[in-house]
Amino acid sequence: MHSPLQNFLQNLQILKKFPKVAYFRFGAFVAALLFIAAVILLSSGSPTQVAMGMWNGAFGSSDRFARVISTLCPLLLASCGLIFTFTAGLYNLGIEGQITAGAIASTLLLRLIPEGFSPAIAITLAILFGIVGGGLWGLLAGVLNIYGKVSEIFAGLGMNFTAQGLALYLVFGPWKRSGVASMSGTEPFSDALSLPTVGNTDFSPIALAIAIFALIVTAITIRATYFGLKLKAVGNNLRAAYVLGIPAIEQMLSSFVICGALAGIAGSLQVVAVFHRLIPNVSSNLGFLALLVVMLINYNPFLVLPIAFLFSSLNVGSLELPLSLSLDSSLSGIIQGALLLFAILGEGLAKLSKESAHS
Repeated sequence: MHSPLQNFLQNLQILKKFPKVAYFRFGAFVAALLFIAAVILLSSGSPTQVAMGMWNGAFGSSDRFARVISTLCPLLLASCGLIFTFTAGLYNLGIEGQITAGAIASTLLLRLIPEGFSPAIAITLAILFGIVGGGLWGLLAGVLNIYGKVSEIFAGLGMNFTAQGLALYLVFGPWKRSGVASMSGTEPFSDALSLPTVGNTDFSPIALAIAIFALIVTAITIRATYFGLKLKAVGNNLRAAYVLGIPAIEQMLSSFVICGALAGIAGSLQVVAVFHRLIPNVSSNLGFLALLVVMLINYNPFLVLPIAFLFSSLNVGSLELPLSLSLDSSLSGIIQGALLLFAILGEGLAKLSKESAHS
């Protein structure tokens, strides 16, 4: 039999075997929770009530949970796309515009479909058009970056505004609803041109299957293919990759196109599975949310699903805060931003600790 003191000392020996980075990550998570709790208290709220309210808002009913999953699908696709560009060392902030471009392309196809056309083929073509639209929008950002010497950050942000302006123009101009133009979007498509959903919810099993398939392909491509290895080489050291004979420009442009294509699918799903029309803010800021997801997981595709699910739950659950606690739903953005900020600080401190240990 071991005494309590001996057990305590054994536990300390076990803890010493953990890498220091684990302590920094855990400490950063605890610090984030404390910061979030302080913000809630300053807002005259209760951290416990906020947590319960957001849980109820995300999982309080089958309809709410279905909304979480329907938000998760495009978020997963956008996050998968960003893994490619981030792995190549490119901060593709144009992801919002690429989602919108995919939605516009899908809407164009559905508007051109004649009556009596097979709905299944029409939806398939709409998603393919979304892939092309998002991919071309991503390619344009890559061309501006590589050949125009425009930072991908500024090029992406500019193209976000362009895509948003184009969506507004179409909704209030050529594609406006008959006799009226409103922020509610274009004329809704018929039910036949929508992906089948579970009951009266927004959850489409087909949309989820597409997102999970994209995640699996992304994980395999990044971790187990020569293409993924070349992307990492370009992202880690562009000059060294060039010296080794890796076609850096081709890899960078490919990452932009793949990211845009996956974002385009996300935009298509917003049209054929969620809104059933084109609306001005069809991306619903999921592109920016995907940026937080990918930065938080440090581009690891195996962590995309749990973190994207967490962010999707926070995004949907926050809608309950104004109703039950009279708190602003923007609190969800503060929570998400705090988690990201403290995670980055934790990683930075871990790297500093590692460098000081080697010096």
